[in-house]
Amino acid sequence: MACFRSFKRIDFFPTFLKRSIKMSAMLRAEEVLDEMKNKNPYYEKYASKIAKLQQTSPQEFLERVDKVSQASNPIKSTERNYSELLKPKMPSSTTTEVAHKKLSDIMKLELLEDKNVDDVKHIWLEYHKNKDVIAAVLTNDQYDTLIKRGKLHPVFLLPLPRSEGYEFIMLQFAANTVHFTPLLAYQVHHENAPECLNMIFYTEMKDKGLVLMRGEFDHQVLSPQEAQCLANELQLYYSSDDPARSKLLENFTRKPDSFKHMDLIKQLEEIELK
Repeated sequence: MACFRSFKRIDFFPTFLKRSIKMSAMLRAEEVLDEMKNKNPYYEKYASKIAKLQQTSPQEFLERVDKVSQASNPIKSTERNYSELLKPKMPSSTTTEVAHKKLSDIMKLELLEDKNVDDVKHIWLEYHKNKDVIAAVLTNDQYDTLIKRGKLHPVFLLPLPRSEGYEFIMLQFAANTVHFTPLLAYQVHHENAPECLNMIFYTEMKDKGLVLMRGEFDHQVLSPQEAQCLANELQLYYSSDDPARSKLLENFTRKPDSFKHMDLIKQLEEIELK
């Protein structure tokens, strides 16, 4: 948990996230305004009022446009706002099972076969020491708990400390892999959002009581320290026992109306103070 202490403590809601959401709303509002000019015959009559609302409160402007559109069109709007992103879709039972990634794809297994637990840990961490990835070794119990909770809570949010506050990172489990993407990227690209971190858990050494983790990350989005912090947060919520964190996972998945993203920041800052 030491990496959390290297970040400056911030006590306010992430201004970066607020500005990014507001900017996105303003750009979308301008697009809608252009459409109204071309398609709405009554636009000129109310042009000044529409323009004022679009400039002073772009989010309210978009909400009013959505209400009018939904009233006149029974087709559900494809636009999703911030609060709706906190209500993740549960995986369909018909979804094709994602294949497990194999350790043999990146490393010669014969290097580890006759090694004891301490040797495997040393070889794995040394192997990745000079590579642009993060790596760790989990016990079987830690991994089994992580996967069990991952099936119950396949999607979640983690707060990432930034220089101007916090950025929320969305995670999703798939087989023995956990994918991470910035929440703002998901807002724009939805299921096609590019991932900033991809953590793979290799189970080939479970007979020795170990599971090996390797995390590849986008260096244009995350620093090594930030990638490691996300890995630490994942372990806190999915591999350790803490009633408060378990409650947040449960609320996010089962009771989204009760979920408060500020509680995530509060818990992270409590760790920083320890």
